Amino acid sequence: MLKDGVEKNTPDYIKHDRVFNYLDNNELEFKLTKEIMDKLNLKSWFENYKKEAMVSTAGIRGPQNILYPHDTRFPINTVGITLATLAKALVLKDKYPNKKLVKLVGCEVRYNSKIYLDLIARIQAKQGIKTLTSKNRETIPIWLASFLAFKLDLVGAEYITSSHGISVKNATKDLNNQGSQFLPDESMEFVNKMEEILNTVYSKGEYSIKFSSSDDKLIDETVMEKLNNGIDLYVEYLKTTVAGENILDKIRKFDKKIVIDSVGGASYRTLSKILEKLNIDKTYDWLNTEEDPFFHSIGKDIKDGKFYDWSLDITVSGKNEKNENYFPVIESLHYETKLKDYPTGTVCLITDPDHDRLSVVQTEDIKNLPYVKKAGVDYSKLDENRILCIFSANQAFLMIMDYVKEELKKTGQFDNHTRFMVKTTASSKSWDEWAKNNGIKVINTPVGFKEIANVVKKVEYQIEKGIQDIVVRDIFNNEIHLKNSPRMIFGGEESGGMIIGSNDIIKSNNGRCALSMREKSATEAIIAASGLISSLDIPLFEHLENVYKNNNIIAKYDVRDDIAYYNESEPDIDKLKEEKLKGEAKRTKNDVFYLALAIGYIEGKLKLDNIKEILSKTFNNLSFDNLLSVNFVGDGTYLNFKDKFIEIRPSGTDAKTKAYAGGSNKEELGLYSKTLGNYSGELNDTYKKYIDENYLNKVKEISYDIYLKYAKEDADKRTFNIPDYDF
Repeated sequence: MLKDGVEKNTPDYIKHDRVFNYLDNNELEFKLTKEIMDKLNLKSWFENYKKEAMVSTAGIRGPQNILYPHDTRFPINTVGITLATLAKALVLKDKYPNKKLVKLVGCEVRYNSKIYLDLIARIQAKQGIKTLTSKNRETIPIWLASFLAFKLDLVGAEYITSSHGISVKNATKDLNNQGSQFLPDESMEFVNKMEEILNTVYSKGEYSIKFSSSDDKLIDETVMEKLNNGIDLYVEYLKTTVAGENILDKIRKFDKKIVIDSVGGASYRTLSKILEKLNIDKTYDWLNTEEDPFFHSIGKDIKDGKFYDWSLDITVSGKNEKNENYFPVIESLHYETKLKDYPTGTVCLITDPDHDRLSVVQTEDIKNLPYVKKAGVDYSKLDENRILCIFSANQAFLMIMDYVKEELKKTGQFDNHTRFMVKTTASSKSWDEWAKNNGIKVINTPVGFKEIANVVKKVEYQIEKGIQDIVVRDIFNNEIHLKNSPRMIFGGEESGGMIIGSNDIIKSNNGRCALSMREKSATEAIIAASGLISSLDIPLFEHLENVYKNNNIIAKYDVRDDIAYYNESEPDIDKLKEEKLKGEAKRTKNDVFYLALAIGYIEGKLKLDNIKEILSKTFNNLSFDNLLSVNFVGDGTYLNFKDKFIEIRPSGTDAKTKAYAGGSNKEELGLYSKTLGNYSGELNDTYKKYIDENYLNKVKEISYDIYLKYAKEDADKRTFNIPDYDF
């Protein structure tokens, strides 16, 4: 149904004109002319690409034509990736003239990923950049590409993925020499270079782009093969973080099976080998080990006779024919059948195609449903006797970080350092309460794992400078003092990504230092979760309640509403673009309504009482009496109440609004998040009394400047020196 829709909606002129023959493995040259640019509407394509690069939270994502990847009507296509790759190569050559440049490129299972990977490698090779790839372009996880960029002291890496997004989406994630995702200013360097190339076409008539052959000597599979795809190096790293012998021993002795669902199949190739190296592989059973860009039909649906994709986010909820809440992605996993023969209490660990996110579910006796509800855990009915407990990342990671803390205390290492955690503002308030109860410092960042990595690098920079009182400013403008020997105990976000810091300084081959890796890893999460599971003799929902109780946590509940303004699965690209454009306007109107309050508050144009008045007049079914502050948090607006928080932020990758809430009353949180998240952004007279339209028109620009100042403050200024590689 998906492919039929694509075929039907692709014009013949696109089907029969690849622009250049990207399937030809020999050397080739593509001359981009003004006529080709106009024919492909590349100027319009580039403006949209540039806009995405400035705000994207995780790579420059978008839908693609899964059958005809040269289709420039879509954001992701062979022509666009060619231009972007060439621009990145030219930027690197400008930065490091006359140096041996080595990058890595990898991908997961998405449609056309290996075509894009081949193009990237061939363009880089033609520019004299050595490119490491796995043998036969086999899939690797995003965190492995990130880890190897740091460990091998590469000039960077590129990874082709769209995380847990719908099947037709794809993206390129750019990783710098630290293995961190590009911050917006890093992306703009190559985007500006792309603009130079396009301007050259208009001024000189054409621009020549050359590709090496697919078997060029600068495209190197042998290094990755010798390194066992980096698995051996990564196993040694894991032993310094979550894979201590005490934890591994518990997992080995666990007398039940833990199930791993390798959605999309890409994680199995790497993770199975890691578990075997750690000698814990016999504890696990697997689901979905075959690689499949359609993700085994997971998340797929038919609505009103049309194909629909819910994505791979298991927390997404919808309404069924009876207008009841249900979890469409969970239902498409068919655990009522696949987990039928496993004993009640079986835990299934679900990971996504690029293997960076983890979701945790557990089968439970239906008799315990009242207790599951009391713990605030979502659930889905499996059969007449069993339910599936669906733990949010907020809940699962709280249990994991508590487990890691307890293990550090058992070994006597916890008090050897100032412990800190880095979390996104949208993540659970319970994490902050837990940290306070355990004497752990908390640094809040904007959404996006690159933001977490940016903070960790700021801390490392001060450690290497020998500063005795290390200070980091968070996105709330708080100063966090970490003394002189801090260690990160946890870094994570509510969308399912986490890392654990190391007790020892991690070193690259050339001696660079790190406290943690730069990219979220479901492998770290799976090993930590397995250690927790194997140490419990009670269900996870009951253990969660104990963690709340033992750590004086009041804000036990979290909700998230994703408001999508259009159907991402629409096969007609022109209609899709039109609907997305309308959706973006709605998203922006909602965003600016709250953003102007936050920026006005920062700049002293509004007092808190003014904001309370505006919000009370706009939402007369909600109370704002105990609102304490309104904060701009880098990519959204955070309303901090005495007993809860609400965060409203526009998606950095799509025409969606995301509304988050955390506190002690789940029903109340749901009312606030739905009401504020779905608001149209219309201004009433009270709003206009305090804020004029001119101010509304410039708050996005002001907010971007505030974010950049935050991101660059006390930035990591360590110099990257290209080593003499011994491979």
